Amino acid sequence: MATTTSATTSTNIDVNSIVSQLMTVERQPITKLNTKEASYQAKLSAYGTVKSAVSSFQTALQSLGTSNFQKRTATASDSTVVSAVAASSSVTGTYSLEVSALAQSQKLVAAGQTSSTDAIGTGASTTITFDFGTISNGTLTNGVYSGASFTSNGATTQSITIDSSNNTLEGIRNAINAADMGVSATIVNDGSGTPYRLALSSDNSGISNSIKISTDGADAAIDTLLAHDPAGVQHFAETATAQNAAFKVNGVSISKTSNTVTDAIQGVTMTLSKLTTSPVTLSIANDGAAVSTAVSGFVKAYNDLNSTLKTLSAYNSTTKTGATLQGDATVRTIQSQLRGLLASAVTGAGSLSTLTDIGVTFQTDGSLAVNQTKLDSKISTNFADIASLFTSTTGYSTTLGSWATNVLSSDGLIASRTDGLGRSIKDIGTRRAELEARMISIERRYRTQFTNLDTMLSSMNQTSTYLTQQLANL
Repeated sequence: MATTTSATTSTNIDVNSIVSQLMTVERQPITKLNTKEASYQAKLSAYGTVKSAVSSFQTALQSLGTSNFQKRTATASDSTVVSAVAASSSVTGTYSLEVSALAQSQKLVAAGQTSSTDAIGTGASTTITFDFGTISNGTLTNGVYSGASFTSNGATTQSITIDSSNNTLEGIRNAINAADMGVSATIVNDGSGTPYRLALSSDNSGISNSIKISTDGADAAIDTLLAHDPAGVQHFAETATAQNAAFKVNGVSISKTSNTVTDAIQGVTMTLSKLTTSPVTLSIANDGAAVSTAVSGFVKAYNDLNSTLKTLSAYNSTTKTGATLQGDATVRTIQSQLRGLLASAVTGAGSLSTLTDIGVTFQTDGSLAVNQTKLDSKISTNFADIASLFTSTTGYSTTLGSWATNVLSSDGLIASRTDGLGRSIKDIGTRRAELEARMISIERRYRTQFTNLDTMLSSMNQTSTYLTQQLANL
């Protein structure tokens, strides 16, 4: 009888492999959702960049205030005599300045002491009171007044206490300085047998800031050292007399307590530093360089924003790929609104009404460029109008600033678009969670079905093997 080849009895199906491949197919909807979510996330990130760019544009516009377009320069023919700063409220013109005296502070020096650290007096608690005012009349001889009067300037008097904790020259110096009351104290060593001398200086210059010092008499030694009344007993010697700055502007005599003068010429702060032998010229002029810088800053701010919008919405014809926001309607709206505002005419700016009037024009790539020659010409002839062109109620900085505020608002273009993207991403998350739950059930069903099939085929193989063996034995 002929023999028959035995059939295999091994497992017939690779259940894990089959189920894995089937689940790959089943998960395709989830894969598509993930791809869509990644696209939405990329757009959300791109809109973050757009928002940042609009915010930077808004900040740049806010910095272009009226003062940037109406700055003045102040130039002295002799800068060693005076330096000056002119505000936008100043009036252009030329002023003659003559300086006959500089303001200075009163300086006093006390009698010398053998030590700066030895105790002075008994240490009894003594109140020292400082007052400031004007010394009138009298004669100053060797640092001491005779026949003078003292009139307080009305400022609040201030006091310090000298007792056993600070009744040394150094302690007195430190107490005066710590009080921060308008007097500075130091110790000078003059090299004599009693070299240590307390020196005082009024912090404020001018004749109305001379010093008067009173003590309550509790300690005679402290009283002998510190009491000083220009109209009475004087224990300090005056080494520098308080005086006002004396000068003339266009021939008008002026006296000020400080060398920094803010109200002699409207909008001009002058700092006097030297006496004159002949008049010095101070010229106040329009600051054309500041205006040019402001206009260039405006152009740069727009170009930076325009570049960002173009980059995020561009299409690369070489790679045939679009940027993240290529074709996005919101970006197109932002670009359209920007260009529309820049193309609109401004009213109330004199002979100027458009950016073109000052040499700012659109280029073929959508950016702005400045014709410096034309701008300089308008700065020379229409200085005030340029400020109106940008900062008036209908000026470009004003209207574009309002536009940026609206775009960035909680219900603006960007927020509306990003809120929509956020909702879409949330919806995808919900749908994905539902599909993931279904995948668990589907995989369980597939695994059960193919495991059962594998068991059945295994059983059939065993039956086939048995029958084959029985036939072989016949």
